[in-house]
Amino acid sequence: MPEIRVVGADGNQLGVMPTHEALRIAREQGLDLVEVSPTSRPPVCRIMDYGKYKYELSKKTKQSKKKQHTFQVKEVKFRPKTEEHDYQFKKRHAEEFLEKHYKVKVTLMFRGRELDHKELGYRMLDRLIKDLAHVAVVERNPEFEGRLMVMYFSPLSTKAPAKPRAPKPTPAPTKESDDAKTEVKPIGEETVS
Repeated sequence: MPEIRVVGADGNQLGVMPTHEALRIAREQGLDLVEVSPTSRPPVCRIMDYGKYKYELSKKTKQSKKKQHTFQVKEVKFRPKTEEHDYQFKKRHAEEFLEKHYKVKVTLMFRGRELDHKELGYRMLDRLIKDLAHVAVVERNPEFEGRLMVMYFSPLSTKAPAKPRAPKPTPAPTKESDDAKTEVKPIGEETVS
């Protein structure tokens, strides 16, 4: 490239100049000449400390990764003929995972002729949805993936419970207001409420 547009280290435009001149200026300042926009005409280059730039860029990406919250997925497997005790055992495990804020993948495996009775699988997953409603929400409804029926649960969002408000203090009654509120009722006449 015979000529490039140069931006200085402080952000000011130095103008269009020959490449060798821009390199000389960068070396005098002890910095690097970095091509920023190669597609524009003439190409734009910036004078900067490239090592420092890469370091700050890596720090920014690490910081953004810290802010991201990734969910870990735990899997619980059922069969259409899963008995009651096994169902309760696996349901309890799914509840524990959800309380620990894991997502749960529920897999229902069909074998052979069991595929002819898909309604058994739907019934079992509907029951599981009702049983886990207090700790989870269905993220993905039951779908077939070959011989497997798969659905996903995610934990309910955990919001801090609202703080109870203290009742407003009532003003202390004065003697005059007590007398005004007291009603005189004749003896023998009682009101039934």
